[in-house]
Amino acid sequence: MLWTIFVILVILWLLGFSLHIGGAFIHLLLVVGLVILVINLLSGRRTAV
Repeated sequence: MLWTIFVILVILWLLGFSLHIGGAFIHLLLVVGLVILVINLLSGRRTAV
């Protein structure tokens, strides 16, 4: 699920560069998506000792 959202955000971000649609909103969504991705990756690597 998270990877699907991440891919969609990257596609929208690239469309924003090429077609100039959405402007700052797409960049904001991409940053939020990256932050969530990093948090998920870091929390997923914790192991119980």
